[in-house]
Amino acid sequence: MNEIYNKLTTLDFAIVAIYLVALLAIGYVASFRNKKKDETLFLASNSLNWYNIGFNMWGTNVGPSSLLAFASIGFSAGIVGGNFEWYAFVFLTLLAMVFAPRYIASKVSTMPEFMGKRYGKSTQDILAGYALVKILISWLSLGLFSGGILVRQILGIPMWQSTIVLVAFSGLFTYMGGLKAIAKVNVFQMILLIIVSLALTFIGLQKLGGVTALIDKTPSRFWNLIHPASDPGYPWHALLLGYPVSAVAFFCTDQSMVQSVLGAKNLKQGQLGVNFIGWLKVLALPMFILPGILCFALYPDLTDDKLAYMTMMTNLFPSGLNGLVICVLIAVLVATIGSSLNALSTVFTKDIYVNNINPKATVKQQINVGRYTVIAGCVLAVLMAIAFDNIQGKTLFDIFQSILGYLAPPLAVTFLLSVFWKRTTKLAVNVILSAGSTFSLFVGMLNLWILPPDAVTGTNTWWPHYFLISFYIFAILFVAAIVISLLDKNKVTAAIETAPLPKTDKQVKILFVLLGLVILSLYIIFNGH
Repeated sequence: MNEIYNKLTTLDFAIVAIYLVALLAIGYVASFRNKKKDETLFLASNSLNWYNIGFNMWGTNVGPSSLLAFASIGFSAGIVGGNFEWYAFVFLTLLAMVFAPRYIASKVSTMPEFMGKRYGKSTQDILAGYALVKILISWLSLGLFSGGILVRQILGIPMWQSTIVLVAFSGLFTYMGGLKAIAKVNVFQMILLIIVSLALTFIGLQKLGGVTALIDKTPSRFWNLIHPASDPGYPWHALLLGYPVSAVAFFCTDQSMVQSVLGAKNLKQGQLGVNFIGWLKVLALPMFILPGILCFALYPDLTDDKLAYMTMMTNLFPSGLNGLVICVLIAVLVATIGSSLNALSTVFTKDIYVNNINPKATVKQQINVGRYTVIAGCVLAVLMAIAFDNIQGKTLFDIFQSILGYLAPPLAVTFLLSVFWKRTTKLAVNVILSAGSTFSLFVGMLNLWILPPDAVTGTNTWWPHYFLISFYIFAILFVAAIVISLLDKNKVTAAIETAPLPKTDKQVKILFVLLGLVILSLYIIFNGH
């Protein structure tokens, strides 16, 4: 066994066992105490409050890569990783103020269904297929892959064993409970995540001697959110231009993220939930990034930055708390993989099975098909996670971000244009979602597998930064969509909502302004060092 496993005690394993029993019990109660179960597998009977939505979106967003990759970035580059959490404020606001009112007014359960109402069945079918691919790759497989790395670090077992165990537990939980169980349990899981992560940071600061000692033992560049254009890892212009492409697709159009808003009681609860995840993202610094920076100060001889989080955990936590950290990892994995399986199930059942195969399917038939989809998704995710383990030349975080960057451009282009430009035609949307996605994914394959960066140094003299590649693809597809729309002779445009959109409550606007001021303050504080 490895060193980390040897440091675990009987108390640690007892805590893990108790937690697993509690997790299943909470999921069972949340799923089965209400006898009206018809829609809980998909949109939780539109019963979610703002805190359920916020915690569930955050739990879906905060995958295993957050614990591992943000600590890794903190160890190697400092606070720059905060951009991926705080810059997201702009796109969470876009979701809440622009997209959510339209989604809720349309009374849809999936993103393909929303686009289908605007452009017709062919658009819905194309987007449903692409959504399935996106969920399978960017959520299920990458989430399982990063979780497998963590379990492998803890137990020293092969990737295939790690992923099978993880996906089996998450798949069983989703199979039994659906979105309502996931959303309810995520409140408990995310509170646990906050407590454990903040405890790790506090203990690390105590051992080091406080914030002043941390600043003294780290380079000044560690405390800048904005890095120069010459920075090979996270140049400012790549983040400024490329991150919005991924963020629009991720926060505003991704079924795994948006489905919680679709399950809201009403628009206000959905918008408050989106605002809440924005406040939770402020905690990224003390919870995810500071442990990595502290590891740099405490253990500067560490050669593998991916081990930063686990190194801090096994060296600083006493017996029992290590078990609690493992519980947090399980919680994060169940939240991410479970929500992803549910999204995969919802899209396939609603947009493929009901829309194309069995339009008269009963609720029971839909739930059964959804559960079979969960099983198939589990198998495919394990196989793809093992394949991702063979990618060379990129860190875990960069693999996740680059793959999302290659999946995002077609979605960002079509959704933005369909909402903001009424002259966008059905032909343009269909071409971008089909041919455009093929082009974008082909470029991604070139960069990751066919012509990858150097496996040792991670550099490539002629590939630009992956965020810039994503932006260039977005720009090409954006211009192409406009040209196609202008030249299209049929001019079949979107069926825009005729009824007035629900209005945003004044309280929601005030909370978003306050959140924006906090984010602006963070960017002022963490620059110029």
